[in-house]
Amino acid sequence: MTLLFRLVCLLSFLAITTGCAINPATGGADVVLMSEHEEISIGREMHEKMVSEGQVYDNQALQDYVDRIGQSLVSNSHREDLPFTFTVIDSPDINAFATPGGFVYINRGLLAYLDGEAELAGVLAHEIGHITARHAVRQKTAGVTNSVLATMAYIITGSSDVAEASNMAGTALVRGYGREHELEADGLGAKYMHDTGYDTDALLEVIGVLKDQEQFQRVKAKSSGKKISSYHGLYSSHPRNDARLQRVIRTAGELDQINNDPTQPGEFRQHMEGLGWGESTQSEREENRYYHNKLGFTFAHPDNWTVVASAKSIVAAAADNSAKLTITIRKRDQKGSPRGSLEKNAMGSLSKGKELDQAGLKGYTAVASANASSRRLAAIDYANITYLFEGEATRFSVADPGLLKIIESFRATHPKERKKGKPRYIHYIQVPRGATMATLASSIRIPDAQAQLRLLNGFYPRGEPRTGDWIKVVR
Repeated sequence: MTLLFRLVCLLSFLAITTGCAINPATGGADVVLMSEHEEISIGREMHEKMVSEGQVYDNQALQDYVDRIGQSLVSNSHREDLPFTFTVIDSPDINAFATPGGFVYINRGLLAYLDGEAELAGVLAHEIGHITARHAVRQKTAGVTNSVLATMAYIITGSSDVAEASNMAGTALVRGYGREHELEADGLGAKYMHDTGYDTDALLEVIGVLKDQEQFQRVKAKSSGKKISSYHGLYSSHPRNDARLQRVIRTAGELDQINNDPTQPGEFRQHMEGLGWGESTQSEREENRYYHNKLGFTFAHPDNWTVVASAKSIVAAAADNSAKLTITIRKRDQKGSPRGSLEKNAMGSLSKGKELDQAGLKGYTAVASANASSRRLAAIDYANITYLFEGEATRFSVADPGLLKIIESFRATHPKERKKGKPRYIHYIQVPRGATMATLASSIRIPDAQAQLRLLNGFYPRGEPRTGDWIKVVR
């Protein structure tokens, strides 16, 4: 009876600390810990962070195209009143994902391997399904509930073994949601595709593309010993062999057709032509700024100045050599301070000293005077290095404010400013007579060229295109 009483208390505790809500997609009751307002707030915060970090792919026409397809699917979803945002991410990874509150992302790396608008719609519809079914919220609730159950099991039984077993069982249950949630998202996505006019079989083709990528990664991993990665990574078999997956998706396709196919001939190919392939080549660098790629710092300078870097120093100088600023580096003294570093290396008496705190970097600056001349000095700590600045000019009092301004502009290079490698892009060609995947790949200078060409065009691990077919290549 005591144990029964404790179990009743446990159930009452869970009921009090969680809430029930009707799932908009399934119609069932869910135990949830997050309101729709909180969903949107969390998703928006994550989105703003990604935008601020320069993760959005810089192609407005493509962004608008993806958004248009996404919004058409949303209009036929279970949460059509929720404001959705669709974004292409500048990443070569084969992935798409959704965050709470209506934020859907697709990497340009995945876009490159899709074969048409219906497949793109399939990816977006699947991610919309995760949001309409509130999978993120349900996962969070399951995780919290699992922790509570394990704790209460210990309180009730006094046994850490029971608590550990409870926690392990709960973790397995939470992980088990993965397969169920993916199938649920597939079923919902297929319905949204169907109601918008897309062929639901395209969703099976998308999963086939992802399984081909997984197979390719497995082959590479076998030779290199590296761990494979896969999109969602939940389908143990290929979709053509997964009866349950096929049944879930094709159930939607058996409904009465509502809309005509919304695709426009050639539009998908038009937007994919010139798509970046491989590592990002985006860079947003300001004029009149010097960027040091290896050390990852930058500073602004007047437009008539030049910057020359050598193995020993970096010198920024006016065109008429009336003023210059020399930067040298020292190993940072982890126990010291920028002020200590400056005073240790300074010659002459110091004045006008002040602390620097710019873009998270700590420093110190002062004017050093000796033998009737003055120089602007500064020391700034960044990572494991102390940067020492020494500014001089023929008319120091006139030039000093400008020298100080340059020093105060010193900061770490922002991720979106980092210099990228040689750009490569997706291009469409028609297969010449007699060409094979091997001959076409011979002119493509990328790792695993033939395998990548096959993956890009749906011929992995074997098969050949027909003469005149449009295929994607990388240049």
